Amino acid sequence: MGVRGASLSVCLAALVLVSGGGTLSAQHSYTRTEVENGARLYQGSCATCHGPTGDTVRGVALLSGQFRRGSTDEELVRIIVSGIPGTAMPPNNYSDLEAGMIVAYLRGVASGDSVVVASGDKARGKALFDGKGKCATCHSEGSRMAPSLSDVGALRRPLELEQSILDPNADLNPDFRFVRAVTKSGTVVTGRLLNQSTFSVQILDSAEQLRAFDKSSLREFAIVKTSPMPSSRGTLDAQEIADIVTYLMSLRGQR
Repeated sequence: MGVRGASLSVCLAALVLVSGGGTLSAQHSYTRTEVENGARLYQGSCATCHGPTGDTVRGVALLSGQFRRGSTDEELVRIIVSGIPGTAMPPNNYSDLEAGMIVAYLRGVASGDSVVVASGDKARGKALFDGKGKCATCHSEGSRMAPSLSDVGALRRPLELEQSILDPNADLNPDFRFVRAVTKSGTVVTGRLLNQSTFSVQILDSAEQLRAFDKSSLREFAIVKTSPMPSSRGTLDAQEIADIVTYLMSLRGQR
């Protein structure tokens, strides 16, 4: 996906045109990963209104480096997060860090940097999520066996979502720990750990049935160190991963 390494620092210096006709110099240092992350965020959300080349909204050309409002990175971040009252530009559920990555991407393109990432498609991503990717099998509405993804786009960055799809074991959700219990009679029960104390444990089994045990009745009890979610590496190609990430980034809940 054009990653040159997270350690490569891209210094983006740009002159930005403000409404009064003057120019101000703004310079920040961003890692390559942050710039590419900004590209994914832009494509997943901003491009819906502004278009892939940033010039769909009349009088606005985001990728030119010329802005009618704001000149510094901090001012542009505030606009992205808070919106512009009295205009069609709404507030957005981005952290300052995420908004800064979008600014990094805009600055980079304006200064001639070639930012190459697989461009995802939200509709294709939704179809893959429900179909080939089998994501909805566990992440369905109301499921108690996997985290809700209804606002995952506001909580996770694109690269984090990509990592979770390709390497689910890299960052396990502590609220969704899975366990394996074996009773003294030999019955094996696996499922999501709900509660445990020194003497008892409650498990939501694979059929989403609540199971409660005294630990004294168990021959074995262990927390599973791997995610029940399978890796999509080798199952989905780079374009399909980008499509699913773009769809997930559009899920921002009611924040």
